[in-house]
Parts: sequence; C-alpha cells; structure tokens
Amino acid sequence: MLLGDISGITITNVEAVPGRKVTEHYGVVQGSTVRAKHVGRDIMAGLKNLVGGELKGYTQLLQDARKDAVERMARQASELGANAVINVRFATSSVTQGAAEILAYGTAVKLGDDAH
Repeated sequence: MLLGDISGITITNVEAVPGRKVTEHYGVVQGSTVRAKHVGRDIMAGLKNLVGGELKGYTQLLQDARKDAVERMARQASELGANAVINVRFATSSVTQGAAEILAYGTAVKLGDDAH
C-alpha cells in the first residue's frame, strides 16, 4: 500500500514498490512526535463517553501526530539521499499520563526507474 509522497519521498508499508527496483539501501529511518491531551478535548471526550461515538478531537490529534512523524521520517530519509521509505510501520507509547509518543519508522532506499 502506497502511503504517499512527501517532498519527493515515496512512502509505503510494503517491501517493494511495483515496477521499481531498490538500487541503494540506507538503513532504518524514523520520525516521532509526543502529543499531550487537551483539556477541551478531555471535556468533550467525557461527554461523548456518556452517549457513545467517535472521539473526533482525539482522532484529529492522532492523525496530526502520525502526519508529523511521517514527515520527520521522510526528512531524515531525504537527508541520507533516499527517494523512498519502504516497510513503514507505526508505534505508540505512553510517555507520561496524558501524553504519548507516535513513532513512524521504515527502511530508507533509493529506487531506480524500473524493476527490469
């Protein structure tokens, strides 16, 4: 699955990009961000817990965090000379009560024009 193209860096969660050959390998790259919950979101989440449904404030918080982590990972790959990051994965961990780290990591590579 192709996750996107950020500043000329192809980002994917699979081992290879169809039609493209890996010509250089630069190793693991990563990007992360630590986000804290917001009081306003906590109040709305508490109210939503009473009636059920999606906690949209937290959904947006996590989407923004993943986007920032992927952009930082892509920047690191670009600095190494890569034009793609393959095998991208996400991880999260609690840093302190009310704050979590979102980590994006993958393998920085140089892709050629075709696989043949």
